[in-house]
Amino acid sequence: MPLTDAAAPAAPADDALWWRSAVIYQVYVRSFADSDGDGTGDLRGVRSRLGYLKELGVDALWFNPWYPSPLADGGYDVADYRDIHPAFGTLADAELLIAEAAALGIRTIIDIVPNHVSSEHPWFQAALAAGPGSPERERFWFHPGKGPNGDEMPTRWVSNFQGDTWTRTTEPDGTPGEWYLHLFTPEQPDLNWNHPDVRAEHEDILRFWFDRGVAGVRIDSAGLLIKDPALPEVPDVVEPGAHPTEDRDEVHDVYRAWRRIADSYDGTRVLVGEVWVPDASRFAAYLRPDEMHTAFNFDFMSRPWDAAELRASIDLMLDAHAPVGAPSTWVLSNHDVTRPVTRYGREDSSFAFAKKRFGTPTDLELGRRRARAAALLTAALPGSLYLYQGDELGLPEVELPREVLDDPMHFRSGGVDPGRDGCRVPLPWRGTSAPYGFSPDGAAAAPWLPQPPEWAALSVQAQEADPASMLWLYRQALRIRRREAALGDGPMTWVDRGPEVLCFRRGDDLVSITNLGRASVALPDHESILLASAPLEDGLLPTDATAWLRVPPANS
Repeated sequence: MPLTDAAAPAAPADDALWWRSAVIYQVYVRSFADSDGDGTGDLRGVRSRLGYLKELGVDALWFNPWYPSPLADGGYDVADYRDIHPAFGTLADAELLIAEAAALGIRTIIDIVPNHVSSEHPWFQAALAAGPGSPERERFWFHPGKGPNGDEMPTRWVSNFQGDTWTRTTEPDGTPGEWYLHLFTPEQPDLNWNHPDVRAEHEDILRFWFDRGVAGVRIDSAGLLIKDPALPEVPDVVEPGAHPTEDRDEVHDVYRAWRRIADSYDGTRVLVGEVWVPDASRFAAYLRPDEMHTAFNFDFMSRPWDAAELRASIDLMLDAHAPVGAPSTWVLSNHDVTRPVTRYGREDSSFAFAKKRFGTPTDLELGRRRARAAALLTAALPGSLYLYQGDELGLPEVELPREVLDDPMHFRSGGVDPGRDGCRVPLPWRGTSAPYGFSPDGAAAAPWLPQPPEWAALSVQAQEADPASMLWLYRQALRIRRREAALGDGPMTWVDRGPEVLCFRRGDDLVSITNLGRASVALPDHESILLASAPLEDGLLPTDATAWLRVPPANS
């Protein structure tokens, strides 16, 4: 499909290493801004808010899947990679957005979901129609069942969304047929990455979007592509690389091929992996110079608000990245994770999907104070920074009524898990009542998820007028981060200020200090305070606060 004349790809000022220090803002299109009043965010809505994103100080936008999809899993069930979901706009809208953002110096990163497609994808529909033993089925994991009549699933593998990983087909005559594999929902059949068609198709998809000016791709579930064709059960003790569906060695051949494609384009086109691998050395293998550029750091995001835990995570991730020379990434949340303001106000401030439950109490005042401190802490760490939409506003997680929930994680848990919709509620832009400027005035439809009444005080409009707001803090932090060469990628050195304090030097004359203890602490000798997440108390840094300091040069 040719590019539209109005949207020839443009690129921000050339910087081959932009990705090593970039501030990347995650856009969940469905909840960002609704331009046409149908209650669903869209690409024209994003285009109308590019000025806000420029003012915030971000370097790139990462978009969750924006493709045609039945939305069985929020768009991660892709039916067509070369078009845009009609609710979000058109391919021409995407091309304009990429070009207009680039003109403002903002790059675009899109999501690729290579492990599976939608059950409505033409390939899967053709496989169902073609029947057992057909070439069309070889692109997926169709398999006879076990037992005399094939009534038992081929394996007892457990879904990432809980429940079974195999669904049985029905033949045209109504008799039970083969089973097909889905590590997520039945509407997301897994692709067979041993098949050359699958590899060729995804390489062509990369070229399609790179041709349209996209600066990078985020690779969903990057470690799950390759399966053991023998279909063994998961052993009680899994040796590294021996899991039948996770982190198998052959997956690296896929990303080496993708890297060759990315490197064939002008400018640096980056590969960013969603890699859930607990072994640090195997995690780092995805970041070798001929594979991905960076990978998400889930460890830091999952740790509790505790000095020893956070320092251990920082050391772990920096040590894991060092052998391959890759920068770490830092993030406090995303479209799957409980928002920081809520999480950090809980008795257990760590994150794990298995622990999510309705009615978990939280102290939002405490959570907001800690989220402010965490914002400056992460922005001072070496590497790139990811920011999920709404975290710059300090939005809390919303506990939604069960009847409006849309997330399959909720339904596949038997209703025990509240799911991920609480961090996906549409953003508040202005005004004192819903939809808070998310949709145009007089919109015919309400936002696809309801916004709580207390969000009036958290809108962009309200916070722009408040120097004590979370938005002001983020804007100031990102301006300083852009101005100070020592921030972003580069070395850091720990400074010992006690077991409850995280203090480190960046460059020759900048120090970040975070107090996670119960008592206020003295600041190191400094010339000035560049920024603080909370006011000092009698010259001391209060509990749950971070300050950035200009200090005398280390060699003075």
